[in-house]
Amino acid sequence: MEIGIYNSTIDEKVSKTLSNIRQRRTYLNYSQEYMALKLNISQNAYSKIERGLAQMTLQRLHEIADVLLTTPQKLITKDEMIS
Repeated sequence: MEIGIYNSTIDEKVSKTLSNIRQRRTYLNYSQEYMALKLNISQNAYSKIERGLAQMTLQRLHEIADVLLTTPQKLITKDEMIS
């Protein structure tokens, strides 16, 4: 597998995970401010995570999943993360 193709696949998975996080957050009627408060970060920092402008650690993914009442696996693997 070429590096470019590999990076493209990773980028697609990251984008889908971020989309699942956003969908789950809006489904639960949670604001970015609420998420930031629960994660003990600023709203701006949370917004950057959700938009893919800041790196997200595995620990942060677990913390986000906990706040969203789901698992990291579901956030990563679901094609449509609503419920």
